[in-house]
Amino acid sequence: MFEPPDTFYLAAAVGWLELGNPGEAGAELDRISPALRGSPEVLSLRLSIYQEQGKWQETDTIARILIEVRPSEPAYWTTLAYAARRKPGGSIPEAKEILLKAAELFPRESLIFYNLACYESQLGDLTRAKEWLDKAFAAGDRKGLQKMAMDDPDLLPLRNADNLSV
Repeated sequence: MFEPPDTFYLAAAVGWLELGNPGEAGAELDRISPALRGSPEVLSLRLSIYQEQGKWQETDTIARILIEVRPSEPAYWTTLAYAARRKPGGSIPEAKEILLKAAELFPRESLIFYNLACYESQLGDLTRAKEWLDKAFAAGDRKGLQKMAMDDPDLLPLRNADNLSV
């Protein structure tokens, strides 16, 4: 599908992104043949660029496209939820609804459960937050997730609760 020079532009975009320069990464993607710019590979990189730049409306748009193209990729769902929370007019309840659907589709995906715990904590349902966090621990790298949870500001209400501990 990709041939030179498009392969070079794609590789250069990855390199710029890894170096922390999303602007140059985007410029490289803009050099790719117009017929290939809508490919999942290019869109996935564009998604990462927009995330890095904090362009949440654009991240939301691209994540929705990628979910349609690659519905079996759980990372696109978590990215969509993250963007839905942060885009203009977005909210935690909107992000939560996205991940509740994702949790049904991916019943073993710990980061979906972890993020649901964060959203419930921020929304004040600490019992439900603890349930989601326990589910995340059971499904994933418990120690890694516990370490992440200890520093996550979204889980501060849960950590501060008298009867609940992370």
